[in-house]
Amino acid sequence: MSPLSISLVVLACVFGGALLGMLVSPMLLVHHQSSESKDIVRLGMGLVATTVAVVLGLLISSSKSFYDTQSNEVIQLAANAVMLDRVLAHYGPETTEARAALRAVLDNLLVSTESSERSNKVYGQIRSGTRLGEGVIDKIQGLSPKDDNQRSLKVQAFGLAFQIGQTRWLMFEQNTVPVPTLLLSMLILWLIVLFLSFAIFAPRNLIVIAGLFLAAVAVCGAILLILEMYHPLSGLIRVSDAPLRAALAQLSQ
Repeated sequence: MSPLSISLVVLACVFGGALLGMLVSPMLLVHHQSSESKDIVRLGMGLVATTVAVVLGLLISSSKSFYDTQSNEVIQLAANAVMLDRVLAHYGPETTEARAALRAVLDNLLVSTESSERSNKVYGQIRSGTRLGEGVIDKIQGLSPKDDNQRSLKVQAFGLAFQIGQTRWLMFEQNTVPVPTLLLSMLILWLIVLFLSFAIFAPRNLIVIAGLFLAAVAVCGAILLILEMYHPLSGLIRVSDAPLRAALAQLSQ
């Protein structure tokens, strides 16, 4: 299921908990509705609400950190590609094929962003693990330096090509890391219990129902943000491909 679908299911569960509380409310015995009972429930749910707030904050912070890491890696990959092209250009005309292969790598990384349906999967080849860039390394290894300057440039070029490959595979492996499912499941359970407690002693009118629904939308929106930022190469919140496009423009000069 997509993050949006999961968030809508969570919204239905959380708001359903609130509606269930309203349905159960008229069935409560009189002594269950005493002020003492309400105070105890409010105290307990206050603790749950604090726990939910802390967990939501931790998950949002963790997912934002994951998103920023992926974004920085894309920028680093693009910068290394431009630097590799400059090093190869200084090496001499023998690197024409290697530079062409490097441009092909960036073209392949960006090809999925050209979808006319606007449902592109950014850097699809990175995520799928397609072996890109190995041709560049092979062509660099095939160079035959004629002097110390070219030997030094070959070493630098090989190091940059290795870093590009390492960054790409790091991004691929990071995107196999799952969202903390157990923690997210517990958070959803706490939200359902919390909204049920809100509604069980609440008056049954349209304003209360609307308020509970908007509150449910807000917390489920936070869950949507968490799920989206844990998958930054696809979905609604995607890492920008601008660095790679800028790098490709530099390589074409």
